[in-house]
Amino acid sequence: MRIAVTGQQGQVVQAIRAQAADDAVVVALGRPGLDLARPETIAASLAAAQPDLIVSAAAYTAVDKAESERDLAFAVNATGAAAVAAAALRLNVPVIHISTDYVFDGAKGAPYTEADAVGPLNVYGASKLAGEQAVMAANPEAVVLRASWIYSPFGHNFVRTMLRLAAEREEVGVVADQFGSPTSALDLADGIWALASRLLGGSAASPRGVFHMAGSGSASWADLAEATFSASAALGGPSARVRRIDAAQFPTAAVRPTDSRLDCGRLEAAFGIRLPDWRASIAAVVRRLIAP
Repeated sequence: MRIAVTGQQGQVVQAIRAQAADDAVVVALGRPGLDLARPETIAASLAAAQPDLIVSAAAYTAVDKAESERDLAFAVNATGAAAVAAAALRLNVPVIHISTDYVFDGAKGAPYTEADAVGPLNVYGASKLAGEQAVMAANPEAVVLRASWIYSPFGHNFVRTMLRLAAEREEVGVVADQFGSPTSALDLADGIWALASRLLGGSAASPRGVFHMAGSGSASWADLAEATFSASAALGGPSARVRRIDAAQFPTAAVRPTDSRLDCGRLEAAFGIRLPDWRASIAAVVRRLIAP
């Protein structure tokens, strides 16, 4: 299997590389050759990769900065993503597009299904929602995966930040009134590889559209921090006390949804794919961060 992935340094593309089978080929495409902000670079770059399947993982992900860079966020997350989907259609290969739980407003009070109304609270979420819609309009055969609270041994993410802070201080204030579905990028990559195999398996009846793919279980940011410190302490790594705070005590430029937990039942019913519970996965990620 030969997969082209947009992006080179992001958590998802690095995890896809790390979890690839020995006989799989991952072609990571990024700037300057493929630049989502320059749609004219996309089709030729993807065609040259000669993929069996495309994973559209590159995105503008600076949630707070997007509030002041709306045009760039939409150019990358909507216009660029649509160009990737259109290129996949021309190449006659499946495309998996990665989206986010931030398309929801967090007011439901229960895990979101794909049938629930969307309502992003910030520019990043709005740009990703526009991307979902543009991708499906450009390529009705696309599969859109909404992920949530991604952490990994790679790049910048919450778990790495918590370990850095634990090495610097004895107590860390962490938001305890926002909830989501923490997702190891390694588990997400395993899910993407499994989905890719099914999409390439020759069944024209495989469903398309939007699916949720996130770690099983739910947590607040404070819960995730405590689990990170516990896993680190068990390995002799840095640890700290968590001081649970309200989101109002940690103001940010972008408003976050209070509860963006994802129900992943549709993915499991359609493809038999269910990601592990996040608590079972956090130790593996922390271990790689402490003793890479």
